[in-house]
Amino acid sequence: MTTLILGAGLIGTLTAQQLAERGDAVVLADVRPGPAPEGATRVLCNVTDLRALSDLIKAHEIRAVVHTAAWLSTAIRQSPIEGIAVNIMGTAHVLECARVHRLRRVVVASSTTVTYTGFATHDATPIEEDLPLRLVSDRPASIYAACKLAGEQLAHLYHDLHDVDVVSLRYAAVLGDLSNVTSVPGRLLQTLVTAGKAGTRVDLNDPFLLWGGREEFVDARDCARANVHALDAEAPEQRVYHVANGEWYTLAEFVAAVRRVYPMLEVSWPSTIETGFAGFPHQRPAPSDVRSARAELNFSCTIGLEECVAWWAARDA
Repeated sequence: MTTLILGAGLIGTLTAQQLAERGDAVVLADVRPGPAPEGATRVLCNVTDLRALSDLIKAHEIRAVVHTAAWLSTAIRQSPIEGIAVNIMGTAHVLECARVHRLRRVVVASSTTVTYTGFATHDATPIEEDLPLRLVSDRPASIYAACKLAGEQLAHLYHDLHDVDVVSLRYAAVLGDLSNVTSVPGRLLQTLVTAGKAGTRVDLNDPFLLWGGREEFVDARDCARANVHALDAEAPEQRVYHVANGEWYTLAEFVAAVRRVYPMLEVSWPSTIETGFAGFPHQRPAPSDVRSARAELNFSCTIGLEECVAWWAARDA
């Protein structure tokens, strides 16, 4: 059985690597040429091109897909229509191909940001996947989050109406490779590591890099592991799962994790921060509930924040 990984970003590449290392046949597709992990084949494909995607699936006899191809928040703010085309229509094309070619399973990369607008009314218990959201007042606070929510809903409908076997994974704020940063949590870690290496003081004043209260983070390697577990799961009845380690951190605790690698790091930030992470209006009231991923996917994150920071900082040295 050959698995297609769509998107050769960090999580997609790590997923391809993990599958190839266990002996699976893997095709890694992206809009740009580049290297592939040992044992995987890399090809060119744009998820906005339905015919090309369908032809790729036929040519390589694909039986399962991990769909990580997406534009992140910063890019979408600069070019909304192109980002929406990739994030929503690209996901629709993947699901349609799964229907037509009767694929064994599709895993769709989603985001915990789809839950952020429900924080204002949620209590202090772990945040469930099926949390209540008002259609108007709790609407997504970014185009990126709206795209991810739309992708989840399309996945549900393709499962309900067309029996497509699809699982959506809501990654927490992802931390990883600092050499090609495109995400908000990646920018935060890169900013702190760069200052720590140079021995310079950094003033955090970008509202997207600040948060009041606590926020949860996940290592990209755990995201890749979650993708593999979602491919393998025998009975994923809930269909949507949080990918997080059940821990959450203040900004001071995050900085302290970086300072353990770079003891001379000096950081300042505003004394009062009212917003949540990445500029979202509400602070997180609790970490995500990860029990369903453990029970139905046999998956738990294994990498804590300190180990995550130390690993990726060392690779950037």
